[in-house]
Amino acid sequence: MARRIDVTGADGVRLAAWEFGDPAKAGPGSKEPGDPGDPGDPGDPGDPGNAGEGTAPDAPGVLLLHGLMGRASHWASTARRLSARHRAVALDQRGHGRSEKPPEGAFTRDAYVDDAEAALDQLGLGPAVLIGHAMGALTAWQLAAKRPDLVRGLIICDMRASALGGASQREWAEWFASWPVPFATLADVRKWFGEDDPWVERPNPARGEFYAEVMAESPDGWRPVFDPDQMLRSRETWVYDAHWEELAQVRCPALVVRGLDGELGRAEAQEMVRVLPRGQYAEVPDAGHLVHYDQPEAWLTTIQPFLDSLDGE
Repeated sequence: MARRIDVTGADGVRLAAWEFGDPAKAGPGSKEPGDPGDPGDPGDPGDPGNAGEGTAPDAPGVLLLHGLMGRASHWASTARRLSARHRAVALDQRGHGRSEKPPEGAFTRDAYVDDAEAALDQLGLGPAVLIGHAMGALTAWQLAAKRPDLVRGLIICDMRASALGGASQREWAEWFASWPVPFATLADVRKWFGEDDPWVERPNPARGEFYAEVMAESPDGWRPVFDPDQMLRSRETWVYDAHWEELAQVRCPALVVRGLDGELGRAEAQEMVRVLPRGQYAEVPDAGHLVHYDQPEAWLTTIQPFLDSLDGE
């Protein structure tokens, strides 16, 4: 299970952080944060029993940052496994999950980085290991460059450092417009994102489950818990720029992980490792962009030696 901890981000935006513990205490029918169809919080944020066995407050901290359109619960299997030895917290980033989605809020790189910094400070996690997927990985390495005192290790999961350009942003806008929302059922969500979406090259049930987890039921059917326009606003703050300079400023050990069939190519990933002062490289076979969702056990096997090396320092 997980317990919610409220965090105040940049500009006073309310953020939901989820601290994971041993799932053995979870009762029948219990829900993780963000389970499809779950209309409320998974429990009282102040109830420590909702976190299972929990972890010692002085255990090494880990902050997990999801990608664009994601949510903290996408890290559930990773965070539960890490909670045996670490204080593992996943953050719903602004505009995502249970965190605030201010209509006129800032969805800039600085805002996301400042939110993650606020979470580390307010949760007392630092110096922590940051684990980020896609957009969350960019936030993680930008924070590591900005506040080296707060970050002792970094895991970058399938995020490119090169500029993606305007064509990429236009493709995403067209993709959002193609979604057949509202979906009648969650089965329809799973089928469309796992099979029928033109962006899917071959059936991918894990992708369908990933998107089912970011849907909520409304009177006319199932819709995303995020605003697609806010996602595009978030994305446009990084796609036009390259981010090699920030990588070069990361002084802590860093592991770059790519799915063999993901969006980060091998050559670019290895160049990222070269640019990072203390970079390491790993790849997960039979995994696409959603590495930790496609192959959760292989993902954990890949990152564990790196985490062990940090704990031994």
